Amino acid sequence: MSILDAMYAGVSGLSAESDALNVIGNNLANTNTVGFKESRAVFENVLGAAVGAEGAIGAGVRMATAQQIFAEGSLQNTGNPTDVALSGDGFFVVSGDVAGVNGQFYTRAGQTSLNANGTLVNPDGLSFQGYAAEPTGGFSTSLGGITVNTAALSPKTTATLTVTANLNSSDVPPAAPWDPQNPSTTSNFSTSMQVYDSLGNAHTASVYFQNTGTGTWTYHVLANGSEVSGGTAGQNSEIATGNLAFNTNGSLQSNTVTGGGTVSFNGATTNQPLTFNFGNPVASGGTGLDGITQFGSKDEISAQSQDGYASGALSSLAIDNSGVVSGIYTNGQTIAIAQLAIAKFQSNGGLGQAGQNCWTSTPDSGEAAIGAAGTGGRAAVVSGSLESSNVDIATQFTDMIAHQRGFQACSKTITTADQMLQDIISMKQ
Repeated sequence: MSILDAMYAGVSGLSAESDALNVIGNNLANTNTVGFKESRAVFENVLGAAVGAEGAIGAGVRMATAQQIFAEGSLQNTGNPTDVALSGDGFFVVSGDVAGVNGQFYTRAGQTSLNANGTLVNPDGLSFQGYAAEPTGGFSTSLGGITVNTAALSPKTTATLTVTANLNSSDVPPAAPWDPQNPSTTSNFSTSMQVYDSLGNAHTASVYFQNTGTGTWTYHVLANGSEVSGGTAGQNSEIATGNLAFNTNGSLQSNTVTGGGTVSFNGATTNQPLTFNFGNPVASGGTGLDGITQFGSKDEISAQSQDGYASGALSSLAIDNSGVVSGIYTNGQTIAIAQLAIAKFQSNGGLGQAGQNCWTSTPDSGEAAIGAAGTGGRAAVVSGSLESSNVDIATQFTDMIAHQRGFQACSKTITTADQMLQDIISMKQ
C-alpha cells in the first residue's frame, strides 16, 4: 500500500465518521419527536484488491447504511383522550400528502384531532385510516378515512324496557280490584322508567305489579293521559298489561302479554311498539332467574334499562384499547364510529423513511398486513398516551465521542502520510 493509498484510506475514514456524526446529530435532534425511531451507522470495509487475493490491504471504510432501530419508546400519559400510542409491533395507517407524494403511509405518532370536515387527522393533516362502524353492529371490512359526524345525534325510539327485580312471595292480593286511576292502593309494588318517542321526547311509564294469588301476578303499565293520543289530561292511560307466573323455587315460569304493547304519543309516530323484558321464562327455555323472580324477600328493583334516547350533540371523542373511536354525546350516549387500522410488516427495518414521522413500504419491508389492533400479532392501542422517541441521549453522546476519536485518528493518518511525502521530497532535494 502506497503512502497516497494511506491518505485516501484516511479520507474515507473522515467521510464515514462525518456521516456517522450526522446520524447521531439527527437522533439527538429528534429526542422529543413523538414516535421517532433512532438510527445507527453501519460501517463496512472497502476492499483494495481482487476478491480472495492474498495479503490484500483494505482501501478504507464507508458507511453502508443508517440502520433504523425499532425498539419501542416509553409511553407517556398525556391525559388527552384522543392521543393514542401503540404497545407492541405495528403502525397507524395514515393517508395524504407527504413531501409532495400522495399516498398511504405508516406512523407511530398518535396525536389525533378533528379537522374542519370532521376527519380524524394528525398535526400534518394526514387522515387516520380505519374501518367504519356498521349500523347493524360490527365494522366494515373496507379501509378508509375516519370521519366523525358532528351533527346532532338523532333520537332513538324506545323499543324494549328491561326490569330485573324481586316480587315478595309473601305479598297478598290487594283488597280492592285494580284501578288505573288509583294504582298505588290497588297494587303491591311499582317502578317508573323513561320512554322516548320518535321525536326524542321523554315520557314516564310506570309499571305496577299486582299479586293475584300464589305464584301469580299481573303487571300494568301506565302513562300520563295528556301525553297519549286519545288520552285524558289528569288521568292515567294503560298502555300495556300482562300476567306473570312463578314456580315454587321463585323462577319465572311464563310472561303472557294480555293487552296493549303499543303506544301513540302526541305528535310522534303512532303505535310505537313496546316490549317488556322481565327475563327468560322457563316456558321459553330460560332459567327464569335472570329477570324478575319471586323469593321470600322484600320487593325491590335490582336493575332496569331501556334502549331509547333523546337527541344529543357531540361533546368529545374516546378511543379504547382495541382502537375503536367513539363519539360521546350530551345525551349520555357513546356511539362507535370506526376502528383504527394497524399495519404490520415482515421487516420493519426495510421500511423507507418518508419524513413527517412517517414511513413507506418497500420491497425490503414487504407489503403491509392491515387489520384491527391486538389481532395477528399487531400492537394494542393505549389511549391518552403517546410513544416517546426511543433515543437514549447518554448512549448517543458516548457514540459521538467514539466517532470523534475515530475522526481524529483518520485525520492523523493523513497528516502522517503527508509528513512522509515531505520527507521523501526532502531526500530528493
